[in-house]
Amino acid sequence: MASEGAPTPAAERIRVVGKWAGALEVDLGSWTVSMLRAEVARRVGDGVEPECVGLIFGGRVLKDDPPASLREAGLKANAKVLSSLTSPDRAKEIDAQAAKAKAEEEHAAKLVRLWEAAKALSQRHTDGSYLAEEDYNLDLEDQSGQKVMFGSVDDKKALTMALMLHQKAKTQMKKGMYKEALDVLIMAEEAFSLCDPKLIEKVDNVPMLQLDIVWCYFVLRDVSCLEVAGARLEKARLGFERSHGKDSTRFRILQAGRQADLAIYVRLELLEGVVAYHNGHVEKARESLTSAHAKYLQLQVPDEAISMLMDMGYEARSAKRALKMTGYDIQSSVELLCEEREKKLRRREEDRVRQREILKQMAYGKTPMNKAVDMQKLKGLTAIGSTAHK
Repeated sequence: MASEGAPTPAAERIRVVGKWAGALEVDLGSWTVSMLRAEVARRVGDGVEPECVGLIFGGRVLKDDPPASLREAGLKANAKVLSSLTSPDRAKEIDAQAAKAKAEEEHAAKLVRLWEAAKALSQRHTDGSYLAEEDYNLDLEDQSGQKVMFGSVDDKKALTMALMLHQKAKTQMKKGMYKEALDVLIMAEEAFSLCDPKLIEKVDNVPMLQLDIVWCYFVLRDVSCLEVAGARLEKARLGFERSHGKDSTRFRILQAGRQADLAIYVRLELLEGVVAYHNGHVEKARESLTSAHAKYLQLQVPDEAISMLMDMGYEARSAKRALKMTGYDIQSSVELLCEEREKKLRRREEDRVRQREILKQMAYGKTPMNKAVDMQKLKGLTAIGSTAHK
């Protein structure tokens, strides 16, 4: 009499060759790659661990992640699978390489997601402030004015995205759109998190971002964010200490005795005072607000000094900033403004040269690997007599 239970799935035969050779009866629909790996390890014997067994089918390595049935992995009846053994150390190395590749894939996926979100954002807030990536010329400098070199293309992409989003948010803040700006600032923070930390700690962009986020909390009067606001302000202070130095000592050394922008520290201490007060730390709040007020008074620039620099042809905003950075010394302010003007002209010329190089590179098209032509190699070939064809 036939059983009334569900029929047992029909087993199908596959052939295994290599370190262990033989035929296995398996259910392709229910067996997974890890189960096959464990079975081959058992058949090999000698205490071989499953993670030391390598399986190759159809020219590709069979992987356990994501879990999939043998049928989903492409195996059919009478399929031939090559088995191999690796040492435990080699297995760990392979796992580490796979983990690194997965992390890089997730990193790239986050960048794509952020880029798509930024494009959607630009369509929702069409105020002309959003810059297309190809139009955003990125040069990052530390406090000494030296260019910071990017470790990888992904670092540059992530940082470009972060700066674009931060600029977008600052434009919205100027228009009073603080709720929308806060959403964009959080996206910018995520983009910064994708950059190499060693690259980011050389500049003060991230602590400035933290200040802007807490400023939005403050303007929106979001009391629920008090705890996280305190943590963000701690991050901001540590970030400024890394980039400017304790009490701005590093900044003064690199900038020939000039002062860091006190307005930054006025905002920082003002927000620290507000957060401390709402958390019940009255004495700490008084100290922070008193210090912020003292710095605010230092920011007041004499009108006569501004007028003197404006008479020399400088804009009022540039003159005021230069005077603050030089302790209101007219001669030092002029020297600073001249340095900045020369640097701006030099950067503009470098941009022109780089743009010409990019256009020239584009004229040669792509390589068979769908990559841009390496102009340095091309110059080397033409130098030894080869002919370059567009």
